Amino acid sequence: MQLIDGKATATAIKAEIAEEVKQIVANGGKQPHLAAVLVGHDGGSETYVKNKVIACEQCGFKSTLIRFEEDVTEEELLACVDKLNADEDVDGFIVQLPLPKHIDEQKIIEAIDYRKDVDGFHPINVGRMAIGLPCFISATPLGILTLLRRYQIETSGKKCVVLGRSNIVGKPMAQLMMQKQYGDSTVTVCHSHSGNLKEECREADIIIAAIGRPDFVTADMVKDGAVIIDVGTTRVPDATRKSGFRLNGDVKFDEVAPKCSFITPVPGGVGPMTICSLMKNTLAAGKKEYYK
Repeated sequence: MQLIDGKATATAIKAEIAEEVKQIVANGGKQPHLAAVLVGHDGGSETYVKNKVIACEQCGFKSTLIRFEEDVTEEELLACVDKLNADEDVDGFIVQLPLPKHIDEQKIIEAIDYRKDVDGFHPINVGRMAIGLPCFISATPLGILTLLRRYQIETSGKKCVVLGRSNIVGKPMAQLMMQKQYGDSTVTVCHSHSGNLKEECREADIIIAAIGRPDFVTADMVKDGAVIIDVGTTRVPDATRKSGFRLNGDVKFDEVAPKCSFITPVPGGVGPMTICSLMKNTLAAGKKEYYK
């Protein structure tokens, strides 16, 4: 069993990006600029945005953080998006989700200029991804693809089960694993209402678990030699930790790991790659790689 080290991989990629940015600036080019909009004080979002700011520094990017309180109106948020769309110095920006209940998330996502949508959530980027055109791929699926490639894990012709059907991970991951230039796998999507979920998993060469239920994938669901990618990050109470909680994956790691050829840990697997992928998208936006 080999552990897939997302932390080390992300560190290496950020160093590669920093080197490229140094060259761009030395040749008279523009320093990439990522902006983030944060609404309210959700703990998970705060941590995530803080890590994005640190990653920008490591990559040599310029970063801007725009904060709003929980009671911000939809109009104010849309005005902020318009301003960022028009700002020529900002190459890419994200509006951190989830947003408060009184704001229509989809409306905000669709207001973002798709050429600056480094989260890859705009319908134009989602549509282009689905038919294999160049675009910003959402960060978590892109991070997973990068790990599979860096660890030279064979995906072509393999049976891949994606657990979960969210717009952020499950659906795009299934699309990408199916496509010839990415996964080239035979893909099955399972979810909480799938009748034969265990049987499907037992036949899979690759399982990508993004169902959001701690310890959901158990040893009896995994065949020997399978590759397991655990996307789950649920906070579960843990009195032994200073924070009072620990991050738990969707996979029951201790019992599943011995059966695998490769497995991602939680934390330290997919998580660091998500932010690293956002940096890759920002660099691509700065270079106008996909959209002129």
